[in-house]
Amino acid sequence: MSKLYSRREFLGAAVAAGVLPMLPGWVRAASPVPKRLVAGTRVLEVNGRPAKVFRLTGPDGRPGIRLAAGERFRVDLVNQAGTPTIVHWHGQLPPWTQDGFPWPETPPIANGTVQAYDYAPIPGTYWMHSHHDLQEQSLMTAPLIVHDVAELREDRQEIVLMLHDFTFRTPDEVLAGLTGTSIAGAQAIVQKAEDIPRGKGGSHAPEPRMAGMAADVAGLLMPGTTMVAPGGMRMGLNDVHYDAFLANDRTLADPEVVRVERGGRVRLRIINGASSSQFWVDLGQLAGRVVATDGHPVHPVAGSRFPIAIAQRLDILIDLPSTGAFPILAQLEGEDRQTGIVLATAGARIPRIEDSAKSAPPVDNSLEARLTAVEPLLPRDADLARTITLNGSMKPYAWSMNGEYWPQVTPLMLRKGQRVEIDLVNQSMMAHPIHLHGHVFQVIAIDASPIQGAVRDTVLVMPMGRVRIAFDADNPGRWAFHCHVLYHMVTGMLMEFRYEGIAV
Repeated sequence: MSKLYSRREFLGAAVAAGVLPMLPGWVRAASPVPKRLVAGTRVLEVNGRPAKVFRLTGPDGRPGIRLAAGERFRVDLVNQAGTPTIVHWHGQLPPWTQDGFPWPETPPIANGTVQAYDYAPIPGTYWMHSHHDLQEQSLMTAPLIVHDVAELREDRQEIVLMLHDFTFRTPDEVLAGLTGTSIAGAQAIVQKAEDIPRGKGGSHAPEPRMAGMAADVAGLLMPGTTMVAPGGMRMGLNDVHYDAFLANDRTLADPEVVRVERGGRVRLRIINGASSSQFWVDLGQLAGRVVATDGHPVHPVAGSRFPIAIAQRLDILIDLPSTGAFPILAQLEGEDRQTGIVLATAGARIPRIEDSAKSAPPVDNSLEARLTAVEPLLPRDADLARTITLNGSMKPYAWSMNGEYWPQVTPLMLRKGQRVEIDLVNQSMMAHPIHLHGHVFQVIAIDASPIQGAVRDTVLVMPMGRVRIAFDADNPGRWAFHCHVLYHMVTGMLMEFRYEGIAV
């Protein structure tokens, strides 16, 4: 009589024996046929009202792309959105001409055309979003999950939770309100942000008044939420008042209910795809272990409540109790508003969850300081060390790096093979999630205290704080380095890292 193997036993034996090519198709490298990713539009109902938003739909009909272990990122992006677009593979390390940033060499993709991509991806939890216009705010975003052979040994149910902030206003209206200009004026700002540095023309620089410097604290604080941080410092939160916050496109009025096994084992992949909002992830009665940040493994950090900045990702392992319904919530920093999903075993009663709770503190680097990379950078002295200051204010609404406003910026020139260290010094009263394209970095100091921190692609720099990062210059090209608050980036907080020998 033949023995029946469980899925766990089968996968474990296959991995141990090194016979992955014999596994089913979902864990093998795919055929050379590219996956089809469609950029289009859809109608989403939020709080009982319809809204037209963008979409990025993969070949399985779900948002985004999921790749098997060892599978290449071989994708045809089909633009059916009715407008030009370009999609950035956030956190991945492709050649620079496939990164999805609108350099002159890689302009936006026209409606009705197809752009092919083909590169070797790195495993983990990533995401994709438009880098054209303000399309990210209108949900031109989706998960990008690259599986790893090691995950097969876990035998865990994978659950992706993607967070968004949502407004019925157009992004141009939002920007016009922030900058105190007309819709046409906001559109002109966006158009200028698509320009590439050429050493001439205008910029977003405000009238001279020490904009962005702490000397004018009142002007730095936004008209909305402000909060007194430890030490008495007033910090600004949440530039934009949103109509709703979404978890997998739904609010807590009708949350997604994900069915889980009794006593099940879960890998929760959380992606903060919001344009201007940061959250505290609350597991409620559950306990979890953060095992990866921005797709890269870290030594486990246990807890039930974790901060997540804009564009960051957290992989959390959870071992569920036998039965029940378990809300996974994301609460907006500085406010009482929240969103989330519910994990539930068969037959469990689904509770009604209010979309408000006790006001949350500002998102901070409390988790960052506890993280240590499983695969840190090799010890090495820096070949290039630079300080980049982050400045900005709400009135006038303009944000800069080293006092320069995109597109009138000075590129940081790199040579291949260099170890680079960057001190990010925030001279504004608002936190900035800073993202580097085409590379991963290690966080090596927070507020001058050395750490052997996480390897990631986006780090939060607190108001009047500083963070030091290190990376190896191993991917020649032109690379964007910017704040991932969409409206900070579009009004100037963006610069270029360029390798020597790259013609422009």
